[in-house]
Amino acid sequence: MTQNIILTQQQIQQITKRIAYQIYETFVDETEIVIAGIANSGYTFAQKISDEVSKISDIKVVLGKVEVNKQNPLQEIKTNLSKADYENKAIVLVDDVMNSGATLVYGVKYFLEVPLKKFKTAVLIDRSHKKYPVKADFKGISLSTSSLEHIQVVFNENEEYAYLS
Repeated sequence: MTQNIILTQQQIQQITKRIAYQIYETFVDETEIVIAGIANSGYTFAQKISDEVSKISDIKVVLGKVEVNKQNPLQEIKTNLSKADYENKAIVLVDDVMNSGATLVYGVKYFLEVPLKKFKTAVLIDRSHKKYPVKADFKGISLSTSSLEHIQVVFNENEEYAYLS
């Protein structure tokens, strides 16, 4: 199986900074925001965004992990956040790759059980294979691929990259 690198570590770092600035611009009037990442790579990406937002602003960032079964998103969604952590607050739901939109739409649905101030979504790579009416408010790149191709994002201790196989 061949791997075609579509994002290098430097490109991912630049995208992370850009998205952090976009989030800051969107939530500039907030004192606190919740950045919730979909496990596993989405959460890692959310951590990186959270770190950048904290560097460039005084906004308090609450980081959360959201566990969605990507093969069966109707199963129970788990998170380390309590409803009080995000009720009447601004939220950004983060994932690494958006394929059909199912994971994001079910993740969004989970948070809609309580009133929110503002809700946005962020992805590193948007594949444009939408089955659901969900879009990424902040995205690194849009990539048209065949549905047979697979995109994997790698976040290791010493390297970060995304590849198409």
